[in-house]
Amino acid sequence: MADGIIKSKNPTVESMEKVEDNPLSEFHSILKEAIEILRYPDEVFELLKEPIRFLEVKIPVRMDDNTTKVFQGFRAQHNDSRGPTKGGIRFHTDVTPDEVKALAGWMSMKCGITDLPYGGAKGGIVCDPRTMSLRELELLSRGYVRAISQIVGPTKDIPAPDMYTNSQIMAWMLDEYNYIREFDNPGFITGKPIALGGSQGRETATSKGLLYTLEKVIEVNNIQLKDMKVIIQGFGNVGSYLALYLHELGAKVVGVSDVLGGIYDENGLDIPYLIDNRDSFGVFSNLFKQTISNQELLEKECDVLIPAALGGQITKRNADKLKCKVILEAANGPTTKDAMKILEDRGILVVPDILANSGGVIVSYFEWCQNNQGYYWTKEEVDQKLKEKISNSFNNVLYASRKYRTNLKIAAYIVGIQALAETSSLRGWIKM
Repeated sequence: MADGIIKSKNPTVESMEKVEDNPLSEFHSILKEAIEILRYPDEVFELLKEPIRFLEVKIPVRMDDNTTKVFQGFRAQHNDSRGPTKGGIRFHTDVTPDEVKALAGWMSMKCGITDLPYGGAKGGIVCDPRTMSLRELELLSRGYVRAISQIVGPTKDIPAPDMYTNSQIMAWMLDEYNYIREFDNPGFITGKPIALGGSQGRETATSKGLLYTLEKVIEVNNIQLKDMKVIIQGFGNVGSYLALYLHELGAKVVGVSDVLGGIYDENGLDIPYLIDNRDSFGVFSNLFKQTISNQELLEKECDVLIPAALGGQITKRNADKLKCKVILEAANGPTTKDAMKILEDRGILVVPDILANSGGVIVSYFEWCQNNQGYYWTKEEVDQKLKEKISNSFNNVLYASRKYRTNLKIAAYIVGIQALAETSSLRGWIKM
């Protein structure tokens, strides 16, 4: 979502052809495999397979037509052995308890990989934000904070933006939390507007992190960014910024898509034009008479494929049809475990989400630090610290991949699990 929330002409949030693979089952499967490689006791899996805390809430909202609609919301706190939990809040029709639990687990992995003093968390509300007015969205945002206020806070659990939420929604949530607690505490939430204690570089952090990760892949594999053909599925905040950065650096972004469909041109697309003419939800395809489906876009020829939409997009049903050399996972859980085996056999490198898209939580951590200090950094300082952090994380995952003779996805889990197991053991929760 862009800076403001603008009503879309299209009244529904599409599922972007999301498949039925269960994200929590996917998390369990890879978690178990990584723990077995580490030869850790079964109690590590039992501790990490589910959140230590899961809250389900009901949020009544008086709608513009004077009816009351009750929304369902969730908050999962996966593991707090390393420190307070951290994770975004998404507004989407397809939010489920299992999805929120899996996302919280993935966030714990990210925090371990990037060596942040956090555990993972995630929140979500089952709603269709594109059909709601600003007033309704504000009431829903405030109602969610009231419902979860007892288990969140700057030293407990720090929310942030996620799918279909933005800095304005974070501002409403911050204001509601401050009202409840009766004091100003900007460290309660990250991804805020700059004027309310937000960090420079937070809006572009995930995209910058993906770019820096891709640069490490290029460095390690001795390939060139200039004229590299890239396809990006998803044109929201993350996908659009990443497309622009790659375009400016000389790569050819040959395909992009939104929730309604995609476009492809082997000679490269005019990314600035698409950004200038999309709506606030990243929709641009309605500008074109001829579009292709999201699944068709995934199967087009390119050097780097970047799924930046929903999870479960690359499966055993389409993994053998992809025509790329590298998959850079910008979305959470876009590639299933069954698909990973096919891709590995085909020699396609998959750079895992829990490493590649960790820029958002890294800069959220920077924002939290700045809030605690009352001292704020320049955008250049933030970008430099982000690049250093994510480059070191990539190197650690690459080292684990070589040490344990496994792919980068399993290696990333290994690094994340090691960090969580260490702190859980030191606290006496498990015996190693």
